[in-house]
Amino acid sequence: MSNKVVHAIYNDDDILLDAVKKTKAAHHHIEEIYTPFPVHGLDKAMGLAGTRIAICAFLFGITGLCIYASLLKFIMIEDWPQDIGGKPSMAFYQNMPAFVPVMFEGTVFFAAHLMVITFYMRSKLWPFKQAENPDVRTTDDHFLMEVGVHGNEEELVSFFKNTGAVEVKVIDKH
Repeated sequence: MSNKVVHAIYNDDDILLDAVKKTKAAHHHIEEIYTPFPVHGLDKAMGLAGTRIAICAFLFGITGLCIYASLLKFIMIEDWPQDIGGKPSMAFYQNMPAFVPVMFEGTVFFAAHLMVITFYMRSKLWPFKQAENPDVRTTDDHFLMEVGVHGNEEELVSFFKNTGAVEVKVIDKH
């Protein structure tokens, strides 16, 4: 059994968005869409589920806040208390206003760096990974929609030509 897919290539993001809506309405399964830039509303048109990345960012930020608060408490209160600007060094809550900028920066540092790592892991973008782009024009000015063929090759080709595709190819994917 061959794994054939149709590559419908578009040269305008609005035409692509309209074609995605028509493809979903016709109950064809979209394997992937390759675009040179993010297309607003494409995820909704494809029916993709919402992302939970904001929850990860919040948890990473809370982790950074806790680590930096613990670090400041240990260093500035327990390990090496100092009288800086007349502030007492007896308790963490007494020095908290002076620690807020450092804790804020720690929160942002942890959230930003761990979000980048999470994004790369989730996207499977490892160092030295080969590109999976089927057509080099999609990195410049074209958009490609990949739809699986299930015995309806001629129907799909004519369907995508009617949606405004500038080029429609049937590819045997290995």
